[in-house]
Amino acid sequence: MVFNIEKHEREIFNLIGKVAQKLGFPVYVVGGYVRDRLLARTSKDIDIVCVGSGIRLAQNVAAKLRPIPRVTVYKRFGTAMLKTKDLEIEFVGARKESYRFDSRKPIVEEGSLEDDQNRRDFTINALAVSLNESDFGSIVDPFGGLHHLEEKLIKTPLEPSKTFSDDPLRMMRAIRFSTQLNFAIHPDTLKAISKNKDRIKIISKERITTELNKIILSPKPSVGFKLLFDTGLLQYFFSEMADLQGIDVRNGKGHKDNFYHTLEVLDNISKNTNKLWLRWAAILHDIAKPPTKRFDNEHGWTFHGHEALGAAMVPRIFRRLRLPMDHKMKYVQKLVRLHLRPISLTKENITDSAIRRLLFEAGEDIDDLMILCEADITSKNPNKVKRYLENYELVRAKLLAVEEKDQLRNWQPPVSGEVIMETFDIAPSKEVGTIKNAIREAILDGDIANNFEDAYAFMLEKAKGLGLEAKKIITIKSQDS
Repeated sequence: MVFNIEKHEREIFNLIGKVAQKLGFPVYVVGGYVRDRLLARTSKDIDIVCVGSGIRLAQNVAAKLRPIPRVTVYKRFGTAMLKTKDLEIEFVGARKESYRFDSRKPIVEEGSLEDDQNRRDFTINALAVSLNESDFGSIVDPFGGLHHLEEKLIKTPLEPSKTFSDDPLRMMRAIRFSTQLNFAIHPDTLKAISKNKDRIKIISKERITTELNKIILSPKPSVGFKLLFDTGLLQYFFSEMADLQGIDVRNGKGHKDNFYHTLEVLDNISKNTNKLWLRWAAILHDIAKPPTKRFDNEHGWTFHGHEALGAAMVPRIFRRLRLPMDHKMKYVQKLVRLHLRPISLTKENITDSAIRRLLFEAGEDIDDLMILCEADITSKNPNKVKRYLENYELVRAKLLAVEEKDQLRNWQPPVSGEVIMETFDIAPSKEVGTIKNAIREAILDGDIANNFEDAYAFMLEKAKGLGLEAKKIITIKSQDS
């Protein structure tokens, strides 16, 4: 393997080496940057370890750069960070660590390079490259990390149970690296994850979810989820997904394994998009199948209402996993709720009204919803797959035709609540909401056109039935002025 670096990276390494020599600090570049460069992957995050004060080294290096970058110091951790061009460089003094059983926060002492490499999570992350004048560019590899890179293998540098018990987040990281890099996990390391899985309970949900999202954004996220399930980790922090696994058979009738189906859908989505929240929608689209599962003697297994219950489960899952509770959660919730709707629109006699309603409810996310629905086709029968995809093409054509005619994407009613209140000289009230809903339903049903004049005329008629009399007639001109 060749350690290829860019010209400006070599220049910064030369500078760091010279400054460290003046300070009397042996210095090395370590960790993920070394690993990624040996794998010919780009990396802009550089970790520098010196046998001395990392903060002092960072400050002295910054003083030599033009323009002088700002140095961010984290005294509590004994680290400092600076940015130059497109690189982010973190400096730390070599250290050794020990752990209490109830915490992943280490007790830190000054140490040697060997101590620092001993504390690394995996052999491929324990590689160091010397920046010292005497052996500049040489690789320090005490645990066979280079060989493991060649073998595509994730292995801990020390006894794996100790590594994972000390910092249980490393179990998630092992699976994340395996998924991202397409590396196998050494059998002893994998066995230790299963053995220590309950230790994940001391890790914060935020840390777990950060690693989980990196797994989800991998080229083939099913690899990571299978490892999480097989080791027993998934059950500890995402039991709803683990509960999807399994097949029940009754009277000779079984249903598909919804866990592995979900992973197929996730992989299908991942081939088409790197949108994290669309991938989350794939993960959660069938999440309510276990609690809605029923057996019917005539029809076999059913999961009626799983889309509605699944949408109701989304906020609880997001809150527990410390995922954002803003528009991102609402987007996932919407796709879960609507994921069965497009398939019902594949019938030849489907009405424009049904198309309008889907466009109205999906809004700007209609294209993502269609991507999810197409990814949901996991049949092994190529003729079925072909037929389903052709059906969805018909739905897309219908959506496009109605959208061009009615302009319903991100639709706002042509008559606002303010216009209703001004026309009838009333305050915000139940009647205003009733009229607005009636206008919306009439437009979606195709009873009136999607324009101000027709909607306003409909409003006047509807208001009579509510005992309201117009006090002022508003024209479209006065509304827009």
